[in-house]
Parts: sequence; structure tokens; C-alpha cells
Amino acid sequence: MSSNSYLNRIKRKYKNKKAGFSGTLDPFAKGCLIVAFGQYSKLFKYLKKTPKTYKAVLWLGATSESLDLENIIDVQEAKRLDINDIKKQIDSLVGDITYTPPKFSAKKIDGKRAYDLAREGKEVKMKESTMSITNTKFISYSHPFITFESTVSEGSYIRSLGQILAKKLDSIGTLSYLERINEGEFFYENEKDLNPLDYLDLDKNIYTGTKEWLFDGKKISIDYLEKKENGSYIIEFDDFFSIIEINENEVSYLLNKVKLG
Repeated sequence: MSSNSYLNRIKRKYKNKKAGFSGTLDPFAKGCLIVAFGQYSKLFKYLKKTPKTYKAVLWLGATSESLDLENIIDVQEAKRLDINDIKKQIDSLVGDITYTPPKFSAKKIDGKRAYDLAREGKEVKMKESTMSITNTKFISYSHPFITFESTVSEGSYIRSLGQILAKKLDSIGTLSYLERINEGEFFYENEKDLNPLDYLDLDKNIYTGTKEWLFDGKKISIDYLEKKENGSYIIEFDDFFSIIEINENEVSYLLNKVKLG
């Protein structure tokens, strides 16, 4: 199912109409998806959710418009490859790699999702992007299927990485399986409930002033903060927390009064 379909199911299950997710999963894929209810969805950009690790299977000989199982247009018999060459080429997929995102993707073109335009049969021109790959490892080869894992930066497309691998192997192919193992410190654990404070990629700061000032959203002075260096910080109380920013001794709210519990 699509990430949106899953989100709607979660909304119904927990009887909460306000929810969002971070990092769309392709409909044919499985794995970790971060879902947040209410104002917690505003925390996505502050979470420790990079790098991401994926397990993928490249199906040699298959051609697909979407570079996955959804839009297969041709399947040919593929030549059997040397396993040592496969390992060598997979090992080479590390560093900053320039690629073209698939037209069936969540990238926006003039305000519209690329996959919506592609499904409408409209011509889609994708701009080149760069993904940063910290690790890629060979898992197995059972012809015509190559299984590998890759740890990548946010915004990377493993379907495109599969195309790069196929080209390096002087072959064609498409992904037949994709699993997101983790998003940074997030792993799939059967809809596990999480404390957002454990996953925020921010330092905590100590506020010595009056709690009511933050509760009411009043401007606070840097004199009441333990850390005074420029940056973003969490200020935590027993029933809520706030995210503030210090810039040249001025304090502003990035997100205020997020309820706990």
C-alpha cells in the first residue's frame, strides 16, 4: 500500500484525524515509517532520522517505467554475472553520486508530485540530484536477483541506485524488493510508541526564568539560559517542552509549548 493509505489506516485505528509521516515509502516497499500525531508532526525536521539504510533486490533483465515492480514493461533473459564483479561494483557505490530521480517519485515539479504527472501520462523531466552514500554491501546473488544494502542520505532514491548498479554491470534491471531498515535512530518495531524527546537532534538548555513566560509564548532573555551560544535548543518542563533558537544573543521560538504525555 502507499504511505498515505497506511497513514489513513493509522488515523482510523487511533481515532486521530491529525497525523503525518516523514519520508514517503514507495507502494511496493516495506519497512520503517515515522508517523506523528497532532503537533508532533512539526518535529520531523528536528529528529535523528539520517542516514537511512535500505535492503534492495535488483532483478536483472526486467525493465520498468517506475524502476520497480509497479510498471514492468519488459522482461528478458539476462546474462549470468560473475559474483566477484558484482561485489566489486557494489563496493564502488560509495560517496557522492549524481543521479536522475525516477519520474515516478515524490519530487515536486511546478508544485505537483512527479508520480501524479507520470500517471497522467504527461511528460516529466527530472533534474539531476546528488545522493551521499556512506556504505553499500553485497548480500547475495541468485540469478537473476542481486540483493544488497545501502546506507544513504535523506532524499536518495534506491531505485535510481539500482539503475546505476545495473549500468555498471553492463546489464538492465529494476528493483523487485525494497525495505527501509531504519531512518537514523528509528527502526520498525510493530508500531512502537516513542518519546520524541529521545529522538530530537538538539541539545538541551536550562531555563532559570519563569515557566509561565514560555507557556504564554512571551519573549525570553538570554540571561535566563545556561547555554548562550548560537544554535537551536530544547527547553523541557514536566508537562511540555519548547524549541528555541539563539542568534546573536536574541532568543526566538522555533516551536513552543509541545505537550508531553
